[in-house]
Amino acid sequence: MTRGLIAIAAGIAVLAGLGTGIGEGLVAAHAVSAIGRNPEAESKIRTTMILGIALTETVALYGLLISFILLFVFK
Repeated sequence: MTRGLIAIAAGIAVLAGLGTGIGEGLVAAHAVSAIGRNPEAESKIRTTMILGIALTETVALYGLLISFILLFVFK
């Protein structure tokens, strides 16, 4: 019973990647739109976009780390 609950909790932790993927897609879409409207600001927009995507990606990595801890430490 306990092992099954740990597996469910690990699956929920991995769902953090779903929100991350949606968020990164929205950031990239809006950045492309902004570059289309203001091509002179491309370098600033791209730098901010990459920084935002990198910070967002850490959420997915934390979710993956938590799921590994749940699966392999709590047996």
